[in-house]
Amino acid sequence: MQINPYIVFNGNCREAFEYYKLHLGVNDFYLLSHADPPMGDNAPEHWKDKIIHATLQIGKSCIMGSDSPREDYIPPAGSYIMLAVDTVVEAEAAFEALARNGQIKMPISETFWSVRYGIVVDQFGIPWMINCSIAAQNS
Repeated sequence: MQINPYIVFNGNCREAFEYYKLHLGVNDFYLLSHADPPMGDNAPEHWKDKIIHATLQIGKSCIMGSDSPREDYIPPAGSYIMLAVDTVVEAEAAFEALARNGQIKMPISETFWSVRYGIVVDQFGIPWMINCSIAAQNS
């Protein structure tokens, strides 16, 4: 059994996943637009470039997503994507990339449970927690 976060975007899934691919050490990447499936010709013209399904493989974890019609879109609330990294360098680089044009909720710093931890809502409206645990540093 596995749990994979599924993120719904307000029409900018492609842009977000391309950004994550560039900055988060993605192992595997997949985008499927509404125009791509066999019935893609039936998609409204303004919707053909929007994403029906996307997948990012980061380490052993997978994040999936898609675009939501604007009238159905609900911004994320009450949950975060936790990005657990192995080194301080990875934590700071990921935090910096996700904070770019986003909103820092808690600056990345040392805490009593981690060597680096920070919270940010990225430029796509997705809330993230970045954590580099003390245990990761000792392994």
